[in-house]
Amino acid sequence: MITAFSLFLFAIGIFFFFTATVGLLRMPDFYCRMQATGKGDTMGAFLTVTALALYNLHYGFTLSAVLVSLKIMFIAVFIFVANPTATHAIAKAGMDCGFEPWTRERRAE
Repeated sequence: MITAFSLFLFAIGIFFFFTATVGLLRMPDFYCRMQATGKGDTMGAFLTVTALALYNLHYGFTLSAVLVSLKIMFIAVFIFVANPTATHAIAKAGMDCGFEPWTRERRAE
């Protein structure tokens, strides 16, 4: 049961990574690409690492397995907090460097 649920979480995480990659390739400018990859990578990494923590409990709820899964979940929480912060910092740096947001008028030029 735990294996099936962890495989399900892993598949959803891979789906988010895939959609973030498609967003990176399809979006028109820097800011749209940052938004697509920031959200997709955060959810993809969080779900994938959570699946790894659950899969670690597959062989039993021993103390060492629970502690390792707890450490992995701390990593998942760190990723969940750090990725949006880093995305915001990179977008702010792009704004400070003078990258203009995409508009329909600018596209026609």
